[in-house]
Amino acid sequence: MPTEPESPGPALPPGAAPAVEPRTVEPRSVEPRTADPRAARPRAVGQRAVEPRVAEQPGAPEPRTAGQPVAGATTTGTGRARPPAQSTRRGSAVRPSPSLAAARLAPVLSGGLPPSSADTMPDWLEPAMAANGIGSFDWDIRRDVLEGDQRACTIVGLDVLEQGRFDRTAASFLALLHPEDAPVVRRRVERAVAELGQCGAYYRTVGAKGGMRAVRFRGRVLADAFGRASRMVGFVWDATVELHKRDHADRMALLREDRSRFIKEAARALSEAVTVRDVARVFTELPLPGLPPDGLVLASFEAGRAQILGASGYRADTLAVWDRTVLPPGHPAAEALRHRTPVFVSTREEFREGYPEVWEPTSRTGRGSWAYLPLVASGRAIGVCVVSFDDERELDADERTLLTTLGGLVAQSLARARLHDAEHELAAGLQRVMLPRTVPSVPGVTTAVRYLAAGSGLQIGGDWYDVVPLPGGHVGLVIGDVQGHDVHAAGIMGQLRIALRAYAAEGHPPAAVMARASRFLADLDTDHFATCAYAEVNVDYGVVYAVRAGHLDPVVRRADGTAAVVPVAGGLPLGIDPDQEYRVTRFSLDPGETVLLCTDGLVEARGMDLDEGVARLTRALARPLPDAAQAARDPLEELADRIASQAADSSEREDDIALLLLRWDGPAGGLTAQQLRRRIGQADLARVAEVRAELRDALRRWGVAEFIDTAELLSSELVTNAIRHTDRDAMFTARLYREPEADGGRARLRVEVEDESDLWPTRRTPGEQASSGRGLMLVEALADSWGVEPRGTGKRMWFELSGTAAAAA
Repeated sequence: MPTEPESPGPALPPGAAPAVEPRTVEPRSVEPRTADPRAARPRAVGQRAVEPRVAEQPGAPEPRTAGQPVAGATTTGTGRARPPAQSTRRGSAVRPSPSLAAARLAPVLSGGLPPSSADTMPDWLEPAMAANGIGSFDWDIRRDVLEGDQRACTIVGLDVLEQGRFDRTAASFLALLHPEDAPVVRRRVERAVAELGQCGAYYRTVGAKGGMRAVRFRGRVLADAFGRASRMVGFVWDATVELHKRDHADRMALLREDRSRFIKEAARALSEAVTVRDVARVFTELPLPGLPPDGLVLASFEAGRAQILGASGYRADTLAVWDRTVLPPGHPAAEALRHRTPVFVSTREEFREGYPEVWEPTSRTGRGSWAYLPLVASGRAIGVCVVSFDDERELDADERTLLTTLGGLVAQSLARARLHDAEHELAAGLQRVMLPRTVPSVPGVTTAVRYLAAGSGLQIGGDWYDVVPLPGGHVGLVIGDVQGHDVHAAGIMGQLRIALRAYAAEGHPPAAVMARASRFLADLDTDHFATCAYAEVNVDYGVVYAVRAGHLDPVVRRADGTAAVVPVAGGLPLGIDPDQEYRVTRFSLDPGETVLLCTDGLVEARGMDLDEGVARLTRALARPLPDAAQAARDPLEELADRIASQAADSSEREDDIALLLLRWDGPAGGLTAQQLRRRIGQADLARVAEVRAELRDALRRWGVAEFIDTAELLSSELVTNAIRHTDRDAMFTARLYREPEADGGRARLRVEVEDESDLWPTRRTPGEQASSGRGLMLVEALADSWGVEPRGTGKRMWFELSGTAAAAA
């Protein structure tokens, strides 16, 4: 273990951050001498006389004559005592406790260094130290007296006015140091004293007015004749220039770190910008580190014209002169675009001399320097961004590199955003063309539609809806989804929608409409298929005829507020089997009830299967609706918004959504319209049964149930004859008339069947075994009156039934 002095030294203040130890040449150690020649040397500020050190310690040996050796020590040829070897000191000294060791250690400065004898301080040393600005110090460890020459005092920053802060003790010296450096100096001196070695450190001193100096020192601990630490001597020199360099380097490192972080954050923000508006907003809000701009402008160029996309720090009127105009060739922005390199203008005079054509409008902005950064993407100049400053400044290489990098990031983001906007404008235009612009108004029903594009891609797909007015005042509802989410799918959807609308408007029954649409899609030979649901609503009495081709079942909200899925017989999706026949499912609505048709994007998503989605849709449909008398909007619109917003809020949605709602309001006054009009396709015998069922429902609603059996039988005969014996469709019409109450209020039912054949029916008398030929006989026998009337083309057969007063339904 290293030997330490026995007597305690001065205490040092605790802790701070470490300082950097310089590499310096170690000064030659000065051996202790019995005589102190420093009394003959002038003292610097704060110096005081120092007593001989041997007599200061209690228990020290008696003074000796010159040349008398000390016990346990060796002598030199001159007879002076020399400290014993370190191994001898280690064996003879007792290591004190840590508290005592810490109490006798301290750093050193300020005072006067005694002049050395000729054999220890050469004549050239002092001039060399003066020429290099090096001061010396001497610290008496045992008495805790710190002395230094005048240069040392100047280097540390001690002058006459600050002498009161320093009493030449180690504690007062440490008080002069920066709080971060004092503990480092203390620890290194402690170690040097304990090991009788040398130490060095870099530290900062803080003056009374807050001024800061930087100092480097190098010192060596000297032992007395008994191997105990007695003095520390050494040198100090000014390192304030290093401090400034280090502060500047720290500032530059921090600035480079901030700029690197800024580039990363700007790249992230610009990569997240989707539209051109987003890019302009991000650019005009960028805080350039160390280079705060006073003005920012982002402009794009098309056909030589500038369009300002965003700006900050400018008045609108100063930028309006350049917006949507052709820049003159002498504008720095035009030069930057022409050469595809940044243009930096440092002063107003430089701008006025270099670009006199545009100086006058530019000078009104009050700026002093500018940076014009061309935005180049894929080898094409697409715009420019302008960074301006109020003061005149010459941007250094790092600042120009930062702005050039920023321009490249903005260019890539702007090019991507412009492509995105163009694609979505195309998609939106296609979708507007493909979908109906307005939903036709049909008396007796209220409709509401919604379309939500998918959250990714072009936001265009094959989903569609349609509302088709039908002959007789009825209405057809169409909902469908073509396979795919691209422009091709949208094009097929548009063709299919037009074809299906045409088939429905011709009056074909739902099954025929769906079968013809399937053949149409198969004939297109697109390798695409489509799911579809079509429902024909009899507006007169609320009956729905639904057919489904691989699509979802409709959901009905009943008058009591409950909602349920209505199972509909389905077939294959359209376009798979051209010969597919579809079955029709019939269900009825009461006034105020709503039927919902939608595509699968509303009920299917990641993490949610079809059953769960349908259950959630049913719950949303069944929730209470606002009172129609008090609501500002129709409750059906509120219901459509509720369902659409629930789907839009889902982050798992990946598909388009088409939604169609229809509420059957019923006839005015709560009574069903007393007319039924239907078209029957040529040779479509299945349609005859449907017409009979509709007639039964109508007569029951009209309150003339006594007509049902007779009317159903005679209507079936007339319709069957029309479609079997002609080559055209037939139109069936049933009307109920009521006489005034004064005349008895009797009800009269008139049924008409029109066809386009000029061949009139002939009454025959069939035999007992004949299977036909009795139609007109039945009409003649059961009807109150009947007849045949010619039309412009074709004829009209009719019969009437009369009865008692009809009860209002």
